[in-house]
Amino acid sequence: MRLKARFAGPLSGRARPPGDKSISHRALIFGALAQGQTEVEGLLESEDVKCSAEAARQFGAAVERTGEQRWQVRGAGGFSQPSETIDCGNSGTAVRLLIGAASGYKISARFDGDQSLRKRPMNRIIAPLSQMGARFDTTDNRLPLIVHGGKLKGVAYRSPVSSAQVKSAVLLAGLRAEGETILIEPERSRDHTERMLGVFGADIDMVEIDGGLHPRVRPSELKGANVYVPADPSSAAFPVAAALILGKSEISVADVLVNPLRMGLYETLLEMGAKISYEERRDPVGEPIADLIVRASPLFGVTPPVKRAPSMIDEFPILAVVAAFAEGETRIAGAAELRVKESDRITLMVDGLKACGVDAEELPDGMVIRGRGPKSVRGGAQIRTMGDHRVAMSFLVLGMASKEPVTVDEAEMIATSFPGFVELMTALGADIRPL
Repeated sequence: MRLKARFAGPLSGRARPPGDKSISHRALIFGALAQGQTEVEGLLESEDVKCSAEAARQFGAAVERTGEQRWQVRGAGGFSQPSETIDCGNSGTAVRLLIGAASGYKISARFDGDQSLRKRPMNRIIAPLSQMGARFDTTDNRLPLIVHGGKLKGVAYRSPVSSAQVKSAVLLAGLRAEGETILIEPERSRDHTERMLGVFGADIDMVEIDGGLHPRVRPSELKGANVYVPADPSSAAFPVAAALILGKSEISVADVLVNPLRMGLYETLLEMGAKISYEERRDPVGEPIADLIVRASPLFGVTPPVKRAPSMIDEFPILAVVAAFAEGETRIAGAAELRVKESDRITLMVDGLKACGVDAEELPDGMVIRGRGPKSVRGGAQIRTMGDHRVAMSFLVLGMASKEPVTVDEAEMIATSFPGFVELMTALGADIRPL
């Protein structure tokens, strides 16, 4: 399916993006590991998250949709032997967290995914889990693979990358390992696993090592809990970005997760001159939430610090689009992780920006965008997305503010993270239509 976005004037109104994908995956997986009943409100009902729901069933939990964005998980206190391959579709979060969790049990589980997921590196979790005692059958450390779990020993693992997926896999394995397990990473990645493990009753705390705080977990039995899923800040980034670059726009984005370790994009946008305010701050169940008020803003290029990259790794594509409408140079570095996401997002974004008339170039670990201000982007391109949902949505936002319409291919993949994207943007005033 192809979608075309064209200029439609200012945006206005109020929107509530879908539930946070990271928290949704964890709610289902932790509920399956726990003893007793877990009630989840606000779950993201995307293709990626549905893979976690089906995997939870295959590992022995009872999983039921009880209403719109309301789900119930009845866990049996751990994973049991699945009878079929665990298909994780396009979801790197699902496969890495599930492999980590399965490693703690005396089971053998086969994992697979779509062609995109089969290309993504699994050695980053295979290495620490092998140190703990798990065994793997795999070719080139990629999917499909079989994990043989049980009889793990805790480790203090120094991860070469700051990755919440790696951290989560190790901590979940540590729930069933002898002794304590510590995950040390170069910069703190998003901490939803640590927060939610506490809600589910795990023995988890933070320890200071080399001047930084790092999570430590000891063997624990999880207990069912109630989980509220706020709106995903990565999804909120698209209407926020569109409002900033479309003159005279003013929108409210409701119920957004404002966890400090997820706010790198928003910190960067404020440094660029964005008019974003936070209202109605609250903290219902262990995660901070706020409503965002966003107004069109004159923006200028910046260089976000490398240490901020882990807190905005999923938002670099939409930042690149915003940078195209800013005055001056925006330099993104420390983002080599973008090359091993659903696609090589660095190459795809730079190629697409150039096709739309933007001065952009690749760096080994990022990109440089030289913006020429509002109304400066020609557009008019047909964008190759390689099935990457964030690339597709980013260029649709670009098409909303460029001189000529922009078309993206393989737009059906947007449903992996943001079901209802077109409807939400259209309700705010966008003109996005299928071809």
